[in-house]
Amino acid sequence: MESRRIFLKNTITTAAGVGLVSSLSGSMLSCSANDKINVGLIGCNGMGFADLTAFLGNPEVECIALCDIDASVLAKRAAEVEKLRGKKPANLYSDWRKLIDNKDIDVVIVGTPDHWHCLQMVAACQAGKDVYCEKPLGNSIEECNIMVKAAQKYKRIVQVGQWQRSDPHWQSAVDFIRSGKLGKIRLVRVFSYQGWCPSIPVVADEPVPQGVDYDMWLGPATKRPFNKNRFHFTFRWFWDYAGGLMTDWGVHLLDYALYGMDVTTPKSIMAMGGKYGYPTDACETPDSLQTIYEFDSFNVMWDHAIGINDGAYGRNHGLGFVGENGTLVIDRSGWEVIPEVVNNKKRMEPIALQLGANEGLKNHVKNHLDCIKNRGHKLNASVEIGAHIAKFSQLGNIAYRSGNKLVWDGTKFTNDENANKYLVPNYRAPWELPKV
Repeated sequence: MESRRIFLKNTITTAAGVGLVSSLSGSMLSCSANDKINVGLIGCNGMGFADLTAFLGNPEVECIALCDIDASVLAKRAAEVEKLRGKKPANLYSDWRKLIDNKDIDVVIVGTPDHWHCLQMVAACQAGKDVYCEKPLGNSIEECNIMVKAAQKYKRIVQVGQWQRSDPHWQSAVDFIRSGKLGKIRLVRVFSYQGWCPSIPVVADEPVPQGVDYDMWLGPATKRPFNKNRFHFTFRWFWDYAGGLMTDWGVHLLDYALYGMDVTTPKSIMAMGGKYGYPTDACETPDSLQTIYEFDSFNVMWDHAIGINDGAYGRNHGLGFVGENGTLVIDRSGWEVIPEVVNNKKRMEPIALQLGANEGLKNHVKNHLDCIKNRGHKLNASVEIGAHIAKFSQLGNIAYRSGNKLVWDGTKFTNDENANKYLVPNYRAPWELPKV
C-alpha cells in the first residue's frame, strides 16, 4: 500500500485546456478495487460529513483521520464513522495542518466554511494529496485563481463538490438545450427561493463554547468576538466567511446556465437587492437579490430569496431556458419542456417531467475515486470548472456590493477601480494568501 501511495503521489501527468486536471494525458495509474484509499476529513459538520459518508459507501475507502475545531462535533462524527465501519478513525485532530502532514492520507476532503477552502486545498496539494473540496471552491476570485494553479502545479486530482455535474438528468437536459429544438434562447432564468431558510435574529456576543478553538475557526478572517450567528451553518450569511445564497446555491445552478449555453465570460454584470424581507436581522448578505449577466445575444438572470418558496414555474429552485419555441425547466427533481403557445398555436410539443435519479453525490464521489485510480479519467467537476463558476457567482456579489453596472474583461473590472478591491482577500496575520 505504501508503494502504491508513493507512486500515486508522484505520478507525472500532462494536460492542456479546460479541465486540465480532469482530462490528463501521460502517465496512467490503475489499481484494483481492493487497494485502499485513505481519506481524511477537515470540517466534520454539514456537507463535510455528508461527503465522507458518500466516500465510505465505497469499500476501498478507509477514513483514517478527522479534524474539527469543535471537540463535540469531532467526537460525534468519530462515533458515527465507527457505526458505519466498525472502528473509529485512528487520528482525531483539532489542527488541520496535522491532518495534512499525515503521510498515510491519500485524499483530503475539505468541508470547512468557504473562507478556509483556499488555504487547506492548496496545502493538501502541496503535500501530495488529492482533494475533494466543497463548493464554492474559493471565497474570492484571486483564491480561485491560486487554487487552479496549485492543482495544476502539483498535478493533483481535485474534485469540487458540485455534485449536480454527476446527476444524469442534468446532462440529458443540456443535450436537449443544445439540440436547437427550443429555438433561439433569449434568457436563462436561474432562481433559488429557500423558504426553509429563515431569518436570523440578532443575538449578543458570548463566551467561546467549551471545546471550540475559535481563533482557528476564524483563521484568515477578521478577528471578532464569538457570536453563534457566525458559527456553524449560518456562517454563510456573513461576508467574512462566504457569499450568501449567491455563492451557496449559485455555484450549483448558474453552472448549468453557462454549461447549457456553452458560454464563459459575461460582458457586464449588474445586481439589485437587499435585506427586503428581514431588514433588521443579523444577516449581512441580501435576503433578496436579482443579478443580470449580459452576453452577446441573451442574458442570464439570477433571482434569490430566503424565507419564501415561490420561485418560478411552481418550484423553489431551478433554471428556465426561455426559447422561441418553448422553455426547458430543470431542477433537482428532473426536467420538462413547456411549449410556447402564440395565437392558440403550440410552437413545439411539451415534454413531460423527466425524473432524475437523485444519486448525484454518490456518483460524484465514485467519479472522483475512478479518477484517482486512473489519472486518465475525466473529473465531472474539475478545479477549473469549480473555479470558473465560483468566480462567476462572486461577480454577482461584487456588482451588488459596488452598486454599479460592471464591465468585466475576464480578469478585472474595466469601468470601476473600486470594485477591483473585492478581487483579492485581506488575510488576518499570521495567515497569508498562498503563493504557488
